[in-house]
Amino acid sequence: MAVIEKDNFKESLWKVCDKLRNNMDPAEYKYVVLGLVFLKYISDKFELKYKELVEEEEGFQEERDEYTGENIFWVPKEARWNEIVKLAKTSKIGL
Repeated sequence: MAVIEKDNFKESLWKVCDKLRNNMDPAEYKYVVLGLVFLKYISDKFELKYKELVEEEEGFQEERDEYTGENIFWVPKEARWNEIVKLAKTSKIGL
């Protein structure tokens, strides 16, 4: 049963990738996917630090130096993962 579920998952994931890729050449698609994976990674790290700064209640959560000083990428508000997710199904994505 577990093998069938694993195969179904792979098949579903592949269908989603095909849908996202649309008419893009698969060789070019890897750059899109790797970019999204990287953005998600830096957004997660940024968000952890952001929450930590909010809890400190000193108002430094939007100060770039608070992040770069700890080797965390500064992510502008409009590029944060939660903002991208909000725009994902709109015509404004990518603008």
